[in-house]
Amino acid sequence: MANTNTSGTLYLLPVWLGDGGGVEQLPPENIAIASRITLYFAEHEKTARQMLRRMVPAIELPTLEIHRLDKDSTPQEAERMIALLKDGRDAAIVSEAGMPGIADPGALLVSAAHRSGVRVVPLIGPSSLFLALAASGLNGQQFTFHGYLPVKPPERKVAIKKLEGEAVRTGAAQLFIETPYRNDGLLKDLVDQCAPATLLTIAIDLTQPGGSSITRTVANWRKNMVELGKRPAVFILGSAAR
Repeated sequence: MANTNTSGTLYLLPVWLGDGGGVEQLPPENIAIASRITLYFAEHEKTARQMLRRMVPAIELPTLEIHRLDKDSTPQEAERMIALLKDGRDAAIVSEAGMPGIADPGALLVSAAHRSGVRVVPLIGPSSLFLALAASGLNGQQFTFHGYLPVKPPERKVAIKKLEGEAVRTGAAQLFIETPYRNDGLLKDLVDQCAPATLLTIAIDLTQPGGSSITRTVANWRKNMVELGKRPAVFILGSAAR
């Protein structure tokens, strides 16, 4: 359907999943859009400027207008941001890492765009969740993303058992993430709480040098415990093939 109002387009502009990689990892269309747009929405202005300079080395940073869009942004603020796209002005959301709107507060602004009749265009780029799922060998037909598990160990253990039960009952892959400095604590809880035959994927530093995606039974992880460290990771629980 064509956009019938006079507003510009809201682009969802993916970035890299880490410090490795150059413009060869992004489609030329993304680079072209970043070269001409001056209105951006991002969690952190400094990070957004670094990413945009990485995409377009000759970009004129002082000309950019960057508005904060994070977990504390309100629907009212989102409406005011969308109003900036009047008179055909295009804009883009830049995520902290990967695809805007996926495990990212950009969904708030996208929702406001739809309510205002603003055209939304997702651009091709990396999403750690989908890359991890594709590389896991687990159920890509049925899956659920749960975001972050509870921080407190007792609550987290209950959540792990619930997700494992769901994976066994439905066969659907159960995806979740963690703040990197808590990775190793989460892994310990996973191998302690889950049954030996349950499958666990750990995808870490995807698209980056030294990145990996490994699926093993919990019993195998117990025998081959690793230290994940403070690296971005995606965890997936799945059931053995029926």
